[in-house]
Amino acid sequence: MEQPNLSYIDQLARGDDSVKNTLINVIKEEFPEEKKEYIESLEKKEYKKIEENVHKIKHKISILGLEKSYEEANKFEHNLREDNLEGFENFDKTLQTISEYLKTI
Repeated sequence: MEQPNLSYIDQLARGDDSVKNTLINVIKEEFPEEKKEYIESLEKKEYKKIEENVHKIKHKISILGLEKSYEEANKFEHNLREDNLEGFENFDKTLQTISEYLKTI
């Protein structure tokens, strides 16, 4: 599985550490809450809400340089529109990978 990185954040920050730290802190604050909301919606099988959660999270996936995972999340999001959970396993692995990575930065 691909690994998260800060390449895109570094591009956005253009060498400004305060911008870089702000972006990282936003992700570190928002991601756990968005993940929690996703899990709660998944447990209740609220497909529309799950889709909304995936949509929010996939932007963080992209920002963390996970291009393949972003594409998989996009497919999962589209499947949810038809009450189809295909892609759940890969999305779950991506969430776990990001959770672990955020502990290191």
